[in-house]
Amino acid sequence: MSSSAYVKLVAKSKQQTITFEEIEKLIHYYMEITNKTGEQLNWEYGSAAFPYSIEQRKNGSETYYFLKGNTQGYNYMLVGAGNDDEGAENTYIQIVLPEGAAHGDKGKANEFSKFLAKKLDGELHLFNGRIMYYYKR
Repeated sequence: MSSSAYVKLVAKSKQQTITFEEIEKLIHYYMEITNKTGEQLNWEYGSAAFPYSIEQRKNGSETYYFLKGNTQGYNYMLVGAGNDDEGAENTYIQIVLPEGAAHGDKGKANEFSKFLAKKLDGELHLFNGRIMYYYKR
């Protein structure tokens, strides 16, 4: 059974909408900073911190990013965007762990969703249903 986490963009977030291009830039930025951390530690931390390759895919009219695991213990996760209103701009980022996702994928998805929420000052709805607030309240 698949499960999802959401980074919702609220009134106090740095921005109230997000595009797929912005999501892709955030994914690449996350990969870049984890690689730099590894360089500072003189260790291959980047590949351990985010062991995924990125593919953009479409399912009908919906576009999403398929993050495919490239080391043992990591299978895949999906990253997309959506909104609560038909026809409105994207107001949240959705991270999905589909059936077949490994235990390691859940840990990486939690880390990545927290990074996104902090970077955007968003409201994070975790896989377990809890909510974390990264904006000033």
